Amino acid sequence: MAITTERTPTASAKRSEERRVLAGTMVGTTIEWYDFFIYAQAAGLVLAGLFFAPLAGENEPLAQLIAWASLGISFLFRPLGAIVAGHLGDRLGRKAMLVFTLVMMGAATSLIGLLPTFDQIGVWAPILLIVLRILQGFSAGGEWGGAALMSVEHAPIKKRGFFGAYPQIGVPVGLILATGVMIAVTTSMSQEAFLVWGWRIPFLVSVLLIVVGWVIRRAVAESPVFKEMQTRKKESAAPIKQLFKNHSRQVILTALIFIANNAAGYMLIAFFSSYATKLPEAGGLGMERTPVLIASTVAAFFWLASTMVGGTLSDKIGRVRTFQLGYAFLFLWAIPMFLLIDTGNIVWFSMALIVLAAGLGLSYGPQAALYAEMFPAQVRYSGVSIGYALGAILGGAFAPLIAQLLLDKTGSTTSIGIYLMGLAAISFVAVSLVKETRGIPLGISTHE
Repeated sequence: MAITTERTPTASAKRSEERRVLAGTMVGTTIEWYDFFIYAQAAGLVLAGLFFAPLAGENEPLAQLIAWASLGISFLFRPLGAIVAGHLGDRLGRKAMLVFTLVMMGAATSLIGLLPTFDQIGVWAPILLIVLRILQGFSAGGEWGGAALMSVEHAPIKKRGFFGAYPQIGVPVGLILATGVMIAVTTSMSQEAFLVWGWRIPFLVSVLLIVVGWVIRRAVAESPVFKEMQTRKKESAAPIKQLFKNHSRQVILTALIFIANNAAGYMLIAFFSSYATKLPEAGGLGMERTPVLIASTVAAFFWLASTMVGGTLSDKIGRVRTFQLGYAFLFLWAIPMFLLIDTGNIVWFSMALIVLAAGLGLSYGPQAALYAEMFPAQVRYSGVSIGYALGAILGGAFAPLIAQLLLDKTGSTTSIGIYLMGLAAISFVAVSLVKETRGIPLGISTHE
C-alpha cells in the first residue's frame, strides 16, 4: 500500500506536467502565428493602399506585389533570430527563449496596430512597418525550435510524434483565430471604417493574447534533456560552431524538407483569399470576402486535425514514411486544386482548400519529432531553429509573391500549381535521404 500511495502522486504530477507542456507549446505558437497571420491577411486585403499609397494609386498590382514582399522580408531575418535564440537556447535553456520570443513578437504586432499610414507620415510609414516586420521575423526564427524541443524532449519515446504535433497545430489554430478576428471586424463595420481604423483591431488584440501566453509558458518546466546537460556539464561551448562543423548536412536537409509544406501553407494563409476576393480587372476572381475567409477558417480546422493525424501516424509508421505520403499528396493535388479554385464557386473553392489542408497535416505533424531526432542535444535548438528558418526562406517567405508574379506573367494559375509540384518533389527527395529516426535516444550522448 505504501508503494502504491507513493507512486500515485508521481504519476499524477507527471501527467499534469505533460498537460502544461502541451498547452504551453500549443498556446505560445498559436499566439506567435496569430500575429504572423494577421499581417499576412492584412497584406492581402489593405496594406497596399494604406502604406504604399503612391504605388497603389498608379499601379495597384505593383503595390500588391510590394505588400507581399513586405510579408516575405521578415523571413530573411529568421535565420538571425534562429542563430541567437538557438545559441542561447542550447546554453541557457529552452524555456527562457520561449518567453523572450513570445513577448518580442507580440510587441512588434501591437505596434503595427498603432502605426500611422502613408497619408499621415509619408515614407516613414512603410519604413517603420518593415522594421516591425523584421522584429517579427527575428522572434519567429527562434520561437518554433524552442516549442518543438520542449514538446518532444518531454514526450514518452513512443509518443514523440503526438507530442510534437502540439506546437505544429499552433499554426492552424493561429490561422483560425486570426481569420475569426478578421471576419468579426470586417462584418461589424463598413468597408470605409475598416480601411480607416478597423484593420488595427486584430493587431491590438495581440496584447491580450501575449499576457495569456506568458502566464502559461512561465508555468512550464525546463526540458529534461537540457536539465541533463546542466547536470553533467556537457553543454557545448560554441553550439553554432559545432553545428556547422559536424551537422551541416542535417541543417541542409531540414531546410529542404520544409520548403514545400511552408510554401503551400502560405498559399493557404495569404494568397488564396487575396486572389479570390480581388476584382477580375485586378487579376482576381471577384468573390465575396466573408465567405472566402470562412472557407479558409474551415480549411484550417481540417489542417489542425490532419496535423494531429500526421504526428500520431509517424509514431506508428515512422517520420519519413509519413512525410513521403504528405508530399506525394501535395504533388498530386497542386493542379486539380487550382482547377477548382478558378471556378469562382465558393463550394469548390472550399473543397480545394480542405483537401490541401489534409496533405499539409501529413507533412507537418511529424516535423517537430523528426527534426529533434536528427540533432544531438548540445546543438539541437540551434539545428532545428536554423534549418526551419532557412526552409521558411526557401519555401514560404516569397511564395505569395512568386505566385502573383507567375499569375501576372502567364495569366494562368497552372504555372503556380507547377511551382508547388516542383517544391513538393524537392522536399520528397530530401526527406527520403534521411534515415528513419523514430525512437532514437534524445539524451546528451546521442550522435556522439
